[in-house]
Amino acid sequence: MQIRDLPYSDPGDPDVRSGPRFLLWLGRNQLKGQLKSMSWGLLHQCSIAGLPPAVGFAVQAVVDRSGSRLAWSGGLIAVLGVLISVGDTMLHRTAVTNWITAAARVQQLLARKTAELGSALTRRVAAGEVVAVSTGDVEKIGWFVEALSRFAAAAAALVLICAGLLLYLPSLGILVTVAVPLLALAVLPLLPRATRRADLQREKAGKATELASDTVAGLRVLRGIGGEELFLGRYRRASQEVREAAVHSARMWSLISAIQVLLPGLLLISLVVYGAMLARDGRIEVGQLVTVYSAATLMLFPLRHFEEIAMAYSFSRPSAQRAVRVLSLRRTAQPSTVDTTPTGDLYDPATGLMAPAGLFTAVVCGDPDEAGRLAERLGGHAQVDVDAHADPGSNEDATEQKAPSVLLGGVPLDELPLDCARTAVLVQDKDPVLLSGTLRELLDVPSSGRVTAEEALTAAQCGDVLDSLAQASVATDGDPMATRITERGRSLSGGQRQRLALARSLVTDPEALVLDEPTSAVDSHTEARVAAGIKSLRQGRTTVAFASSPLLLDLADRVVLVHKGTVVAVGGHRELLRTDPHYRAVVTRETDEEIEALTARGATGTIEEIEERA
Repeated sequence: MQIRDLPYSDPGDPDVRSGPRFLLWLGRNQLKGQLKSMSWGLLHQCSIAGLPPAVGFAVQAVVDRSGSRLAWSGGLIAVLGVLISVGDTMLHRTAVTNWITAAARVQQLLARKTAELGSALTRRVAAGEVVAVSTGDVEKIGWFVEALSRFAAAAAALVLICAGLLLYLPSLGILVTVAVPLLALAVLPLLPRATRRADLQREKAGKATELASDTVAGLRVLRGIGGEELFLGRYRRASQEVREAAVHSARMWSLISAIQVLLPGLLLISLVVYGAMLARDGRIEVGQLVTVYSAATLMLFPLRHFEEIAMAYSFSRPSAQRAVRVLSLRRTAQPSTVDTTPTGDLYDPATGLMAPAGLFTAVVCGDPDEAGRLAERLGGHAQVDVDAHADPGSNEDATEQKAPSVLLGGVPLDELPLDCARTAVLVQDKDPVLLSGTLRELLDVPSSGRVTAEEALTAAQCGDVLDSLAQASVATDGDPMATRITERGRSLSGGQRQRLALARSLVTDPEALVLDEPTSAVDSHTEARVAAGIKSLRQGRTTVAFASSPLLLDLADRVVLVHKGTVVAVGGHRELLRTDPHYRAVVTRETDEEIEALTARGATGTIEEIEERA
């Protein structure tokens, strides 16, 4: 796999049973790249290992006053220099390729999972954690994959060098061969503690990232209530905890580094002392001592890869665990082979909510959170499950009870292919997001083609929004469709953003459209016109609107009251006002005391009086 071939046509099906298994899966999927990098690494390391014998031959040639052997030694050193340069260049190239392709694979997997689950993702995993996984954690996972091949090459080079020294000079080769494994394994007792400190640092960094993400998302609200200093103080404390944890972790890694400098230094001192004694006694030649000493010195370079792979694994393991937590989420049912969009009534077996085909149904919930959850369920995206092996330390998600799937025309949405399910039912959240770009690009979405952008904008009462966009940009010659909208529509008011998002939903013209509080941010006059526009444009199509506004409820073909997760009343708006006290309490905002007082008098007033209170 080359960088030019990215993105992957299919990133694959990852092993999400645990973080280490996920890292192993990544390595297996890049086996060709790993072997290529390891081969260049072996060439580089072995060429470096060939320098000591060449230098030793040169020294011995000078001692013996042999010009021919000195020339051969010089030529060998020159060839080894070229091989070192080529090997190092290609090793770096292939290793970085492995890093980038591994990171790209993980990012594609995360993007695919995000698209599959939609808004249900953030119900199980905090948005800040998703951001941390797709940025910092991806880099650390790529670092481990990239370091793996270089470590394998270094380990193979150490084995070859030790074997060569044993054959070349057994008296000193035995000392080096026994000492090298001890040097490589000397830091193992410290790695668990270093790993725990690294995990703590990553955990605190993740929490700080979540806090920063949430603070930025709610900055406008915080400024409105004067709470930005409070949250700034919280972030300061969180960042200081991250700094302290990082320093605590760095101390342990610096100790590991110090040990890996101290012990090889002791080996070299022992080797020189013992070798000098052997050379003095005439048991070895000076050139042989130089050769072994040079080889032992150069062995310190591949030994550094042992420290690097330990650090890479310590930092990448928790990152891989967080990635696994996201990638292990899945829809409750496996998609069926149905490839046609079903039609008919939209029915939720869990609550008993029925939205007849072709009608405008309004749903009233006393709890706004309950309304949001029900809206997500109607889209078939809210129910996800977690692999029990994904996080052995937590059973919270794995033991959650799964509700039955919503049906469209008798077909479970959870069993439909994802594209088919989203074509059939579109859910507009209570707080929809506008992406940056022109208004024309905003409305250029997959659609049935039966509703034009102009019709959708008219139905959503976006005339004043178009006027303000036309005045805001001189460069577009007054064309509002060519005017750029800032990120998340921050240059617009809440009501304007809400109406543009509604127009975008109307353009798609799905089989069933679910709107969660589509007019909560507009005034009553605009709300009445928007409700009428929705009903007129969606004539003959299934529409469900979660609302408590009498202006919208009065225009609905039928109204459904949901209380504590169950449908408790169905009828027209005016009928339910007269006959259902709980419905009246939700719509008119009456208190329990007021309801009891009216019930005790045996009258609730005329419908006009009730609506006036609403």
